[in-house]
Amino acid sequence: MTEALIVSNVLQWVVLLALIVGLFALARQIGVLFERIAPMGALMLDTGPKAGELAPSFTLPSLTGPEVRLGGAQSHSTLLFFVSPTCPVCKKLLPIIKSASRSEAAWLRVVLASDGEEPEHRTFVGKAGLGAFPYVLSQELGMAYRIAKLPYAVLIDDRGRVSAKGLVNSREQLESLFTAKELTVASVQDYIEQQA
Repeated sequence: MTEALIVSNVLQWVVLLALIVGLFALARQIGVLFERIAPMGALMLDTGPKAGELAPSFTLPSLTGPEVRLGGAQSHSTLLFFVSPTCPVCKKLLPIIKSASRSEAAWLRVVLASDGEEPEHRTFVGKAGLGAFPYVLSQELGMAYRIAKLPYAVLIDDRGRVSAKGLVNSREQLESLFTAKELTVASVQDYIEQQA
């Protein structure tokens, strides 16, 4: 009887040690995978003005204040953020946009853009607390940048050139536009390719 107990305890310890070794091997493989996966930036769709090109010039009325001038030399860079009142991801990103606007206020202004019926957008602006941002409605603006999916962001530098752009679904993707501007590349993906 005592021999059976000793054998079962030894087997339990062998199984426990095998599980620990397996766990460490799995953790190592996960680490290797993380090293191989490049950081994902904003998905840059290959349409509209390209990074480095002059941004199209527009002067548009805003639902929340005076006219907004886009393109050309400005005192600050402009984050042109295309949204829709019916886009759930856009709504999820609005607090992130507000936070970025406050933290990057020294060099950045945020302009929200959409198209559609004005009453729906006025309701959206009120419910989402967007009164502090210029909010423009312009189908021509969306067509100039060839916006097909939302939320989409275009970063225009203070010289009026497109710095970076892309489909933005998270804070990381939004910040990748700022990083691309700092690195003077079209996108984080381009930077990674240049380093490889």
